[in-house]
Amino acid sequence: MMSDKNAQRTKMASARGFIAALDQSGGSTPKALGLYGIKANSWSSEEEMFGIVHAMRTRIITSPAFSGERILAAILFENTMDRSIEDMPTARFLWEEKNVVPILKVDKGLADEKDGVQLMKPMPQLADLLARANEHDIFGTKMRSVIKEANAGGIAAVVEQQFDIGNRILDTGLVPIIEPEVDIHCPDKAAAEGLLRDALIRHLDALTADRQVMLKLTLPEEDDFYRPCIEHERVLRVVALSGGYSREEANLRLARQHGMVASFSRALTEGLTAQQSDDKFNTILDQTIQSIFDASIT
Repeated sequence: MMSDKNAQRTKMASARGFIAALDQSGGSTPKALGLYGIKANSWSSEEEMFGIVHAMRTRIITSPAFSGERILAAILFENTMDRSIEDMPTARFLWEEKNVVPILKVDKGLADEKDGVQLMKPMPQLADLLARANEHDIFGTKMRSVIKEANAGGIAAVVEQQFDIGNRILDTGLVPIIEPEVDIHCPDKAAAEGLLRDALIRHLDALTADRQVMLKLTLPEEDDFYRPCIEHERVLRVVALSGGYSREEANLRLARQHGMVASFSRALTEGLTAQQSDDKFNTILDQTIQSIFDASIT
């Protein structure tokens, strides 16, 4: 699989396109299904709910609009990795049939807010999950923290935790996406972004020459604010989360960030419903993918 890993790394580093974030987990799945037109009384167990959301993700991934021509990678939830699409494990289907790099969400959600941030909850099963990710031919991982205030101590703790776990992930041969999200409703968002960028650069500078990470960041208040991260030798790619902005607003902001590409979740599935015909569904998805792709290649 080393040749595949090398091809995936090359694609992630330099190809045009964006990351499709299809990693809603237990807490966010009901909301995602609600937006997709499926009511909460449509399932009677968590397993049934995950079966429904897998059907939604399968419909997206198997759409003619969804391919490696415009999509670099897809972020999967653990439950999705463990399932199949057209009788192939999901990650294999993505790479072998769609030329889309598979990435796995590994965090277990957010801890309670402290010092203006939410760290990640403990991940006691991380080693086992990373081993399984390698068995499934996953390329990289993604994990999310949230910054709600421009609190220097809190932001430092977020970045330290992200890189501590990121180094454990690198040890297994996987490439981590470091995601310290700045809440778009943060009252001092620009100041928080300044503290975050400084902390990121410090930790990037400390990485050894054989290590690279990816960064997933909130679209900043100042255009091209994360250019030093994009150009850093220890960074494979910098991607943007939509963070609650509408797709239109997220695309407008992203187009002004040169070298940054999308990693959208809700903005990707906006407008798609279970009730649509395949033609309607595929047309909307194609238009959505094109708009995000266009914003990602500036």
